[in-house]
Amino acid sequence: MNHETVAPRAPLHQFTVPLSATRRGARLARLLAAEQLDAWGLPLDPARLIVAELATNAVVHGRVPGRGFRLTLTVTAPTTLRIEVIDTRGEVLPMRRNSPSESAESGYGLLLVEEVADRWGVRSGPVPAKTVWAELDLALME
Repeated sequence: MNHETVAPRAPLHQFTVPLSATRRGARLARLLAAEQLDAWGLPLDPARLIVAELATNAVVHGRVPGRGFRLTLTVTAPTTLRIEVIDTRGEVLPMRRNSPSESAESGYGLLLVEEVADRWGVRSGPVPAKTVWAELDLALME
């Protein structure tokens, strides 16, 4: 996990949408991301998995009653897809686990993100928010 302090490069494409912090909002994040990636002519996987995991975490761990989360997809030069999910629980940072307990029904999401993303991390602020992000090198996916 990286704690980022540098702003991303100028985008070639950008898509952002606010969503409700509900199971339906998490599912809609995945569906909208797939539609947008398809419209840009980009591969759907593993980006769909990353969006699903980060959106689910925003709903489960980053939910503040009455507030939603934001999904942003950005393609930057030369060929990087950046996925960001911003929630309003900035004081609750994602915990990196080496592995969930054998009896755990959850706790695998960020392990999956770490496996399929080329980079991922968290950026705090602006208060009260945080951004959990992941990047995919599109040139490696061809």
